[in-house]
Amino acid sequence: MEKTKTASESLTIMTNIVLPNETNSLRNLFGGELLAKMDRCASISAARHCERRVVTASVNHVSFDKPIPEGGIVVLESKVSRAFSTSMEIYVDVWLDDPINQKKVHTNSGIYTFVAVDEFNRPIPIPKMTPETEEEIQRFEAALRRKELSLILSGRMKAADSVELRKLFGS
Repeated sequence: MEKTKTASESLTIMTNIVLPNETNSLRNLFGGELLAKMDRCASISAARHCERRVVTASVNHVSFDKPIPEGGIVVLESKVSRAFSTSMEIYVDVWLDDPINQKKVHTNSGIYTFVAVDEFNRPIPIPKMTPETEEEIQRFEAALRRKELSLILSGRMKAADSVELRKLFGS
C-alpha cells in the first residue's frame, strides 16, 4: 500500500521579531528577508512530508500585501498543499502578530515547489498527500492547475494535454 500523509503532518510555524538590520529605509521588513524566511519555513514542511532532503525548485507566487514593521512579530505557517510524484507544492501564510492588542493580521502568502532528492541530488518518489479541511481541499485542487500551467508555459506540456485547464476553459 502506498504511503499517504495529511497536510497537517507537514505544518511548520516559525516566529521571529523584525530587527533593524532586516528592514528597508521605510523601517519595514525587506522583501528579500521575508522570501528567505518563507523558503526556510517551506523547506521544513517539505522535509517533514517526504522525510527526505529537499531542494527549492521554484517560487511560484508571492504576494506582498501589507508591510511588516521593525519590531513586529512575524509568524510564518507552511504546509504541503499537494504532493506529486517527486515534487510538492508548499503554501506559506505570513501573519503580523500583535500580542498586546491580541490581533493577528495576514500580511503575505507564497507558493513554493520543492523536490525530494537522494544523495546524488536526483529526484525521488514521495508520499501522496490527503487534504482534510476545506482550505486544504481548495489549495490541493488549485495546485494541479498551477502545475499544469507551469508545465505548459515551460514547454514541457501541450495545452491540449491539460486536464484541469481544459475543465476551466471548456476546450
